[in-house]
Amino acid sequence: MSTEVKAPGPTTGGVAATQSTPLWARLLGRPEIGALLAAIVIYIFFFIVAPPFRSADAFVTVLYSASQVGIIAVAVGLLMIGGEFDLSAGVAFITAALTAALISYQLSVNMWVGTLLSLVFLLLIGFLNGYLVVKTGIPSFLITLGTFFIFQGANLAVTKALSGSVATKNVSDIDGFNSLKAIFASDIHIFGVTLKVTVLWWILFVAIATWILFRTKIGNWIFAVGGNAASARAVGVPVNKVKIGLFMAVSFTAWFYGQHRLYAFNTIQAGEGVGQEFIYIIAAVVGGTLLTGGYGSAVGTAIGAFIFGMTIQGIVYAGWDPNWFKTFLGIMLLLAVAVNLYVKKLSTRRRN
Repeated sequence: MSTEVKAPGPTTGGVAATQSTPLWARLLGRPEIGALLAAIVIYIFFFIVAPPFRSADAFVTVLYSASQVGIIAVAVGLLMIGGEFDLSAGVAFITAALTAALISYQLSVNMWVGTLLSLVFLLLIGFLNGYLVVKTGIPSFLITLGTFFIFQGANLAVTKALSGSVATKNVSDIDGFNSLKAIFASDIHIFGVTLKVTVLWWILFVAIATWILFRTKIGNWIFAVGGNAASARAVGVPVNKVKIGLFMAVSFTAWFYGQHRLYAFNTIQAGEGVGQEFIYIIAAVVGGTLLTGGYGSAVGTAIGAFIFGMTIQGIVYAGWDPNWFKTFLGIMLLLAVAVNLYVKKLSTRRRN
């Protein structure tokens, strides 16, 4: 008689959901529950103290700010669930935008050519990040920190060498610009407000990531790899392929957001993006993703991004010094880590 060992079945943020589990326990086991409660409190707070925050226009502005964080953060969150980090994501989207702009302008080719070549380049970088992590055993923190410095220096040096300044030339007159702008940076007029298309893309990416995590075998693999890579490999999970794929997913979303920046503003400053990588990580942590891996959700990361959007705009609408935003980041990170660990332990204890 033979026995077959299978990978873990579908999970809810790394905690198994069964029919016998009480509803309250399943709710406590959701990684995004703490972030959802925090989002409600923050929204009510700014609704009271900042009258301009109450308008429909303010709400769509909040959504746009959230989407600018959330598009990349959703992939960063998946990578963290898989047990790894990518510190190059902040400058990677600038690299993607610069690559598309410089290729199209310097070679006088259609913007579609520059944009697609930029995608290929970013996916290659994501593959190399993942490959180096799984083949060398060096922590992803160090690998991607190296990539961060490479991007940061190359962005400035190459742009200055080719354009004579630290910004690209205006590319709005190049063929293909308008059609790509419609994809990456168009406005949608609905219910009397103007919604940025990035909000819809963000929602779509979150939906796809959620479906992958909780409805596919790949999602099971991601949780298993982040929970215990050695055990996952022992039951047949392709650990290396999963990790490389997650790094490539981060690169894809960085490319996507980079194209939005390019087609929204027509030109790119080469020195931007530094420090943004920490905001993506914090959004995931605030949303319930554990720094140790194996636990989290795309919805939670989206809520974390929405909290940032509310705070960024809420501080402005309240007329406060915007420098307080960094203080808020630190406070939210500390509170999120404490609350997430407490909720996870509480739900586990009560189920037992």
